[in-house]
Amino acid sequence: MAAILAKKLGMTQLFQDDGSVARVTVLEAGPCPVTGIRTADVDGYDAVQLAFGTIKEKNLSKAEKGHLAKADAGNLRHLREFRGEFAGKQLGDVITVSDFEIGAKLKIAGTSVGKGFQGTIKRHNFSRGPVSHGSHNVRAPGSIGASAWPARVMKGIRGPGQMGNKRITQRGLEVFRIDADRNLLLVKGSVPGPKNGLVEVRTDA
Repeated sequence: MAAILAKKLGMTQLFQDDGSVARVTVLEAGPCPVTGIRTADVDGYDAVQLAFGTIKEKNLSKAEKGHLAKADAGNLRHLREFRGEFAGKQLGDVITVSDFEIGAKLKIAGTSVGKGFQGTIKRHNFSRGPVSHGSHNVRAPGSIGASAWPARVMKGIRGPGQMGNKRITQRGLEVFRIDADRNLLLVKGSVPGPKNGLVEVRTDA
């Protein structure tokens, strides 16, 4: 298994040898030093902790500075754990895009773009009401109550509310190209989150 933290730079398209167009997401992935090792004997599970994203030293607490100093990792903003077997990884090792292979399947997790408070048409793909003969429920959700029983609105009904800004994991993605010199990982497909958003990249066996 391979994993890395990355920043989403945006999307573009590349022409392949057969003339077809590949839509790719460009990620600035790593380098990510290993700042923690979790083992089943000590912690009850196997995992590695990776750090990513430079930050000013004044914005780190003493505890954070001490933790990063143990791995000689510098001043880094984000810490994330990746569960699974990472054979041979030791504290202070650096994971880069070179740990991935072209054609490898990926699953990428990130926080989706927040869209604020939205109605049922945008949030749940409801259909609109009639727009003629004086109708006033063009985008209204309609009646949601019941009659004598249960005489209340049932929990879990699909209604207006906060949309987006949730953790999303996109599977079925593929490594299209690797630029080790610039720490770029080009992924075939779309990746959750806004531009410059943090994403977690894992191989998906």
